[in-house]
Amino acid sequence: MILILSPAKTLDFKTKITEQEHSLPFFIREAGELVAELKKYSPAQLQQLMGINSKLALLNAERFGMWNKKHPVNESRQAIFAYKGEVYNGLKSNSLDKKAIKKSQDILRIFSGLYGVLKPLDLIMPYRLEMGIKFKMGNHSDLYSYWGDKISRSIAEELVRSKEKTLVNLASAEYYRAMEPSKIKYRTITPVFLEDRQDEYKMITIYTKKARGLMTRFVLENDIKKVEDIKAFDYEGYHFNNRLSKNDEWVFTR
Repeated sequence: MILILSPAKTLDFKTKITEQEHSLPFFIREAGELVAELKKYSPAQLQQLMGINSKLALLNAERFGMWNKKHPVNESRQAIFAYKGEVYNGLKSNSLDKKAIKKSQDILRIFSGLYGVLKPLDLIMPYRLEMGIKFKMGNHSDLYSYWGDKISRSIAEELVRSKEKTLVNLASAEYYRAMEPSKIKYRTITPVFLEDRQDEYKMITIYTKKARGLMTRFVLENDIKKVEDIKAFDYEGYHFNNRLSKNDEWVFTR
């Protein structure tokens, strides 16, 4: 079983962490190529490319300028601890025990516009590069084209080695689009999280994001090995809704 998550735009490189183990991203060469191109952009060009304000554009120009392919430990942080935002508010990685962190390294993968695919303990340096932006790289019109089938092949190889050959898609549409489903020969489960609003179930983005992190934490904390056991997910009032679920789209409501 492999779980996939999206990254977050917000980063935290300041909060103290106790986990010292780390690994390096598999697609570090590709990340280096992207950064080399991004270093050519002025802050004003980054502002236009990314649709961000001038302050953030200057910050990210500085980040790309300081980016180091070797990822020195004192300038980097493991991905699972570096990303912040609603998904990671649900995951609360800093309070996971060592057993859960070790399990995450085996079954959790985080997609990234810059790094492609990350293991939780892969070191990253501060950056911002959303998968969906129209960033041209050589003959590639955007990052989806640049990454091609590399992300899909990486996940497919992970599933081959996994005992429970099922992909659990907890990524956003923007990042899941980086996958080529035809490359994944195994079952894909997509959890959906809905809120009861005046007797009508609705998807509310901020809660969906947090629920994805909560479900990831549930799998790690409870050492879930069989995908069917994910249906027992009950954190923060969610429960599996068999009536609304269809095939491999599992609906959880509260």
